[in-house]
Amino acid sequence: MNPKHIEKSYDAVIVGAGAAGLSAALGMLRSPAMAHMRAEGREPSILVISKLQPLRSHTGSAEGGIAASLGNERHDDWHWHYFDTVKGGDWMVDQDAARMLAEYAPETVINLERSGVAFSRMTDGHIAQRRFGGHTADFGREPIPRAAYAADRIGHQILFALWQQCVGQGVDFADEWYVTDLVLDRSGQRARGVVAFDIAHGEVHTIHASTVLMATGGAGRLFGTTSNSWDLTGDGMALALAAGLQVEDIEFIQFHPTGLAHTGLLLSEAARAEGGVLRNARGEAFMQRYAPDHGDLSARDVVSRAVTAEIAAGRGVPDPREPQAGPDCVWLDMTAIDPQRMRTALPQVLETIRTYAGLDPTRDMVPVKPTAHYTMGGIPITTEGEVYRWQGGERRIVDGLYAAGECSCVGVHGANRLGGNSLLDACLFGGRAGAAMAARIETATSPADDGVDPVYDAAERRRSQVAAWLQDHDASGDETMSAPSTSNASDEDNESNKSDESGESDAQDTDGTASDNPYRLFADLGAVMERALAVHCDAESVARALNAIERDLAPRAAALHPHDHAAAFNQELTAIWEARHLITLARIVLRCSDARHESRGSLHRDDYPDRDDRRYLAHTMGDASGAIGWQPVHILGMPPAGRTY
Repeated sequence: MNPKHIEKSYDAVIVGAGAAGLSAALGMLRSPAMAHMRAEGREPSILVISKLQPLRSHTGSAEGGIAASLGNERHDDWHWHYFDTVKGGDWMVDQDAARMLAEYAPETVINLERSGVAFSRMTDGHIAQRRFGGHTADFGREPIPRAAYAADRIGHQILFALWQQCVGQGVDFADEWYVTDLVLDRSGQRARGVVAFDIAHGEVHTIHASTVLMATGGAGRLFGTTSNSWDLTGDGMALALAAGLQVEDIEFIQFHPTGLAHTGLLLSEAARAEGGVLRNARGEAFMQRYAPDHGDLSARDVVSRAVTAEIAAGRGVPDPREPQAGPDCVWLDMTAIDPQRMRTALPQVLETIRTYAGLDPTRDMVPVKPTAHYTMGGIPITTEGEVYRWQGGERRIVDGLYAAGECSCVGVHGANRLGGNSLLDACLFGGRAGAAMAARIETATSPADDGVDPVYDAAERRRSQVAAWLQDHDASGDETMSAPSTSNASDEDNESNKSDESGESDAQDTDGTASDNPYRLFADLGAVMERALAVHCDAESVARALNAIERDLAPRAAALHPHDHAAAFNQELTAIWEARHLITLARIVLRCSDARHESRGSLHRDDYPDRDDRRYLAHTMGDASGAIGWQPVHILGMPPAGRTY
């Protein structure tokens, strides 16, 4: 935790310290509204809360690039990027937001460079760019290099640069604080603050704020095999649902086609951009059959489905390290890439393969399979980052509440995100949200004092919860927590660490005493969600998963308690909250997947294999009760068309 004293009231609280949260802080500090307030002698207070030390945020793992039509390698046009984004999202994209994303992408990248991001360079000194899946020239005619990169460590560069800028401008950080509650007023129409748990000291804090921004990242840990940090437990989305808000398009979860087999570790799309080829057991470069124009650099959902189709057809290969799992992978062949080029352009990919697969990609083919990667949906926001409810056919803004990054949904990714657009989304719309927060702070008036302090009340409930958990531990004696499994949660042979599909659990120790814990629950939920939704699904797989959650996983989550009496540095406390957040999200993901009777982008239903624009060209808007509304997609100048690569 930052040693600075943390005040109890702030003008702005930002929850999350990845690219979106840090961009929001800088967007506030660099905004015209902030300049006006400073000229008047006002200095609004800003607090960034992160459950991690900020430099451990998941942004740091982004490898391949950030998309922008800089035109450094060859002529490019932001209109082409706009078209590619809409097409890549299978026309589920809000075109006003996508147009903004593409138009302001070059400016965003240049501003990152000026903030200290050390991009890779061309020989003439311009920012280097590489091809990425789905990015084309002349409205789909041919692939084009559009991803600005820093070898294969662009996220690391962006995260460090933004954090250094925030530290240099005196932003307050509360590191390793876990936000347990997002608090609105009694009407649910205005943000009042948050409740946070200080992990280092085991204390619950009341934090009042007139503006709150959620930037907590995605929910990859819904699945046993994921490229995401295990800290991405959907906290911001679950907190919004608990506060009576909605999530948008939450059924669209992207599986990246090249996860290192049985680890989930990402092998960046940059590996294919540099010349890597996907091959089946026969050695065939099979993507030419599925996407003859773009091959291995087609959109990610297209490639992931092609990989699973090859495996299902008996042309998969086994992982040399886990041959007992059977032929459930395909090969990534990087041997045609010059070894020196691989060392300079793909150092992270090279290191990952050598360390975790024991292979040398300059000589060996590498086993890969799809891994859960990105949450396209999230908390619904405007292009200014304002959170809203969809009610009565209109957007109703929640005053003072904002969101940005992967936990939000501004509508730019639709049903499938193009590579390079996530960092762009986080930096661009994070900055815009920060500027909007500053403008609101400049003109806002204090709410009338009605004698009610919902933030304090929420904090008292959390204090009581923690005290009861620790008291229960003391009363029940010295229990021993079962160790979490170290194997992959999606491995169906790992019967000791998952629920079966009927919902039965083995959460008992040898003498029959209940010994369940959140880590076991993470593994069991991940296995259930893998079977239900990984790349393909149907009504039956979704129903089985919902049954398992209601009969087994949700009751277990509700019954979880810590196994140690200490409040300070008790990671099981936060893990319990994370597990409950994932259960909340799993329910709504499954229900929205079940409600959409079509296949679109990342959601492929075997029982509804076709896209249905007549009935489902609309965003799902789901809440914690299970109610699902439909918001029409914003169409400007690009009516829905076919989607081929």
